[in-house]
Amino acid sequence: METKIQQLEEEIGSKPNRRDKNTEDIPRAPEIHTLSGHRDDVNCVKFHPVFTLLVSGSQDATLKIWDYDSGQLERTLRGHTDSVNGVDFDHTGNYMVSCSADLSIKLWDFQTYDCLKTLQGHDHNVSSVTFLPSGDQIVSASRDRTIRIWETSTGYCIRTLQGHEDWVRVVVASDDGSFLASSGHDKTVRLWDLGKGEVIHTMRDHSHCVECLDFSPSTLTQLELPDGKVYKGRPGPGNFIASGSRDKTIKIWETATGLCVTTLIGHDNWVKGVLWHPSGKYLLSISDDKTIRIWDLKQGRPIKSIFDAHSHFVYCFDFCVNNPHLVTGSVDRTLKVWSCR
Repeated sequence: METKIQQLEEEIGSKPNRRDKNTEDIPRAPEIHTLSGHRDDVNCVKFHPVFTLLVSGSQDATLKIWDYDSGQLERTLRGHTDSVNGVDFDHTGNYMVSCSADLSIKLWDFQTYDCLKTLQGHDHNVSSVTFLPSGDQIVSASRDRTIRIWETSTGYCIRTLQGHEDWVRVVVASDDGSFLASSGHDKTVRLWDLGKGEVIHTMRDHSHCVECLDFSPSTLTQLELPDGKVYKGRPGPGNFIASGSRDKTIKIWETATGLCVTTLIGHDNWVKGVLWHPSGKYLLSISDDKTIRIWDLKQGRPIKSIFDAHSHFVYCFDFCVNNPHLVTGSVDRTLKVWSCR
């Protein structure tokens, strides 16, 4: 309780001097909608890139499509036979991909809601899936310790990346599609050159399973830290990677060197999600401590924390860039939509 009071006092003290538009475009309590309908934990959420829609995947083996303006459930998609662990849209929003503990990946036509292809090849739980920016390839990560790259048009696996020593929990792609980052139960973060299919850096500073990753946006070409150090990257995306772990910490890595440049400490339980703010100035995180935190990286601390965001662990979230909103999903079986202003 003393920690929470101190953080609230710090936030109040910081507000009068920080009223630019990037500060305003952060989630604010209370939530504008609580979406109920799943019969089990909500594992993954994703905003549609064009319409005011979002999709959620659950341990109840379904995908649900919601209108986040009205808060209404639009449709439920069935096809997986076990927990849905990940979901993503291509850049057009015409196609959606999902992955599941049933060992499969499904490609959906988001205009007709038909399942176009079922991609099979992993030998265990498929825990993460994403489109590459071009949309012509899909990348997946699995408990079978591999990362697979699939051709969207044919559904064929065209490459398998090996290197992790345990369950690969998450894989993400840089905005230009040049790099992949992956992490998991072997406590490492690995940076891959996608063209060569090789690991560039293996980053080992976490002391527990690494649950989540995100590449920095192209707006972030240099990172200023509380100790006065400034890290400068090349023009373009992917200069830094944020990672969150069951060791309760968030780490920021420099992709050029593979070095950890700072560690953010404050969560009281496993960190389940990290997302860079589109401005590049802030980092958003969620945790099993039921909080949403917005970190000012220059200050090295949260400028805002939403406590008790859900009644149980906060498992997943996504940020809508075009129409600033945040969505969170939880073990309490609900989603919440937060306005950013």
